[in-house]
Amino acid sequence: MTVSTSRVLSRMFSDVSVAIDAEKDRLTALDGAIGDADHGITMSLGFSAVTNELAGMDLDRVAASAVLASAAAAFLNAVGASTGPLYASAFLRAAKVMETDESLSIANQVAIIEAMTAGIQARGKGQRGDKTMLDCWIPATEAAIKAQSGGADVSAVWADIIDAATAGANATRSMVAARGRAARLGERSLGHVDPGAASAVIILRAMMKSFVGDQAPARQGLF
Repeated sequence: MTVSTSRVLSRMFSDVSVAIDAEKDRLTALDGAIGDADHGITMSLGFSAVTNELAGMDLDRVAASAVLASAAAAFLNAVGASTGPLYASAFLRAAKVMETDESLSIANQVAIIEAMTAGIQARGKGQRGDKTMLDCWIPATEAAIKAQSGGADVSAVWADIIDAATAGANATRSMVAARGRAARLGERSLGHVDPGAASAVIILRAMMKSFVGDQAPARQGLF
């Protein structure tokens, strides 16, 4: 039996929630070095709220775009920090993609990542090099577009996405934070991985698991 896109997306959020929860302490430790030491906690609360919200929906009847819009609202309500509006914007942009085409073709998977990145960037007004989650999302999007346009299959596309995301997160070690609470530290933010970039890698890995299983192992070492 064909599984509906809405169910795949619900499973995706569940996979993200489990992955974030498993890494909650590490994310909080990363944030403790340059932030408020709550990133792992807030991300875990946010995605737990999303899975609880989606558990109450009739996924065989609701549109895929509605799943993403509901995820946005649940995440925003649960996470009052700046991360809340950023990911809510990401999910809402992704919902727009699903309004016109509910398939999870390679092109649509790439479009979802591109839309999420655009939502985060539009809301946060950041750019690559600011030492934020965009240092993961932007290269991941660029890799996705390049791989898909080159005719790569879905496993290869996701392998390139994860490689680029991981490299982007690793690169934040050598950056001075220009946005967020870490920016207050100036040069003292050097040498630390940005927690938002770290959690973005975890999210993308969980998305890969939901969409293609374990067929696309990352080739780049995780920070």
